[in-house]
Formats: sequence, C-alpha cells, structure tokens
Amino acid sequence: MRIFNSPASYIQGPDALAQLAQLVQPLGTSAFVLTTSSGAQLVKQTIKNSFEGSTATCTFCIFDGECCTEAIERCAAEARAAGSDVVVGVGGGKALDAAKAIAHTLNVPVVVCPTAASSDAPTSTLSAIYTPEGAFDHYLHLRRAPDMVVLDTTVIAAAPVRLMVAGMGDALSTYFEARATAQAEGTTSAGGAPTQAALALAHLAFTILMDKGAAAKADLEAGRHTQAVEDIIEANTLLSGLGFESGGLAAAHAIHNGLTLLPETSGTLHGEKVAFGTLAQLMLEQAPAEELERVARFCIAVGLPATLEELGITDTSPEHLAAVAERACTPDGTMRNMPIAVTPAMVIDALRAADAYGKRQRE
Repeated sequence: MRIFNSPASYIQGPDALAQLAQLVQPLGTSAFVLTTSSGAQLVKQTIKNSFEGSTATCTFCIFDGECCTEAIERCAAEARAAGSDVVVGVGGGKALDAAKAIAHTLNVPVVVCPTAASSDAPTSTLSAIYTPEGAFDHYLHLRRAPDMVVLDTTVIAAAPVRLMVAGMGDALSTYFEARATAQAEGTTSAGGAPTQAALALAHLAFTILMDKGAAAKADLEAGRHTQAVEDIIEANTLLSGLGFESGGLAAAHAIHNGLTLLPETSGTLHGEKVAFGTLAQLMLEQAPAEELERVARFCIAVGLPATLEELGITDTSPEHLAAVAERACTPDGTMRNMPIAVTPAMVIDALRAADAYGKRQRE
C-alpha cells in the first residue's frame, strides 16, 4: 500500500508571520506559542502584533534545550492549564518537533513556523525525540501532518547562513534515501511503500540543490534575498519534507542517529551529520564515481562536512566508530530500507571510506 502524507496548508513568503493570527484563527481561539529564547527575540513582537484585534489569543512558552519526553510533558501541562486549543511552534527543528509532540499529546491542531530552513522536519508527521543529554532516542509517530506550515522568508533569510546550509545537508539525503527505499521495497515514515510523487519531489529537491545551492549561499552571505534563496527554502522544507516522509529514510539518517552518540559531534547540526551520512550511504551502495564526486563536491562547495574531522571526530579507529555503527544498524532503524543487508562492520568501513574520499576531494 502506498501512502502520501502532507500538511493541510503550506505558506511561504516574506513577512508571513505578520499574518499569523489570521492564519491560525480558523484552527483555534487560544494559541499556545512555543518558541526558543532566540526565536522570541526575533518574532515575538511581530506575532503579538498580529493577534491585536483578533478574536484569538496567544500564550507564549519559551522552549530551550532538547526535544525530550520530560520537556514535552512539562510544556503540554502548561498548554492544558492555559486552555489552549491550538499549538504554534516557532523556531528551529527541536522546538518544532516539540510543538508537534505537544499538539499530539493534547490532540489539538498544530501550526509550524520555522525561523530557519535548517531541516525538513516542519512538514512531517514525525517528531525526533532525544534524551535530555542530546542523544537521539526515537521517532514519535504523530496522528497526522501539521495543520499548517508557515515560512516567513524574511526571517529565514536573515538567519545564520550555516542553518540554511545544514538544511541543504538534510535535503541532500532525501533523493538517495528514497531511491534506496524504493529499491529495497521498504517502508516509509508514512507507513507504506514509497509513492511516485514522493520520489519525484525528492529528485526535484536534489536538482534544485545542485543548480542553486551554491548561488543561494553566496546570496545570503551578501545579504541578498533572491529567487535562488526562496527556491532553496522550498527545497529544504517542502520538497525534502514530503520526499523523505513518503519516499523513505535509509542509511544516511541511520548513520546520523549513530553519530549523535559521540559527544564530539554535539556542536554539529542535524543536517551536517546527515550530509556526511549521505556520503557514507553512497559508499555502502558502491555508487557510481560520478555521483559520489558530485555529492562530495557539492558538500565542499557549500560548506557541509565531507570528513569525520569536520564533524569533530578525530579518532577514526574502528573501535571508536563501533558504537555509531551498532546504533545505525538497530533492527527498528531505517537501515532496514537499504537494498542490501548492512552490518555494523560495513558501516564502519563506509564511514572510513567516506572520510578518506572527502580528504582526497579537498586536496
């Protein structure tokens, strides 16, 4: 059975948050706005202004830290006490995942408002749950996709460029993981077989990254809000989000989950680890040389990690990487969607091979 999930509405454009109350009002009358400290500094006043004169009200909750079970339960209790009937998540990936999980707990609608295009999480029916210490724990499967995704591209374009680049790293894996899942006749996060629509969207995301990723980064660094920037925001968020969920995850994200176990990777972003996981997946697949080179060159051009050292890992011995490989190959993980049977020893070899290849490409 093929299944395709998507948010009910996707809205992208400059100054979109100025209309948030108008957008939220059909979903509920009391919004629980979950945001980070940095997100509040950026957009709290804009959001408050949008609710002036509206029949809907809003209550703010500051969420800093990990998207862990304890934090979700605490914030859900606050939202319940406030009488909130819709949750609005504003911020980065972990805050958005927390907002989705809180809405799932309360069984109320959720509106997702990223302040950076740093991952493809906003559109999905998943929340990535971590331990309080920051290690990946499990995926929470939600009842449905977000009711609405709102991207204020004025805010997103002003975010640190590294965040947009990390989003490119997350999106980079989408086509290759969906392709692997289809070849393996695997199961997607949506709970079925990959759809042709998801595979097409995943490939389109990859095409846009290759064609416009470097230009978008240069534009952002120069303070230019261009069509390339808008297209990369859409590729990072909508195309990659729909592509991964209904196309499938495979080795790249499984390896990311393993990499979170190493304390030295704590300073790197989700998409940065996923990008290197993509190189490792291509090694596992023995991908054509042209494809491997294209992906590695893209990573280098936009500033994504192409070596383990760039993830903070200086000890590349098999012994040090064993925990990563074991976690990547857990039976309930996404490595099962590879078209070949993958063992921890194969993952260690792929990590070391990708590292060596990245070093050669940088010479």
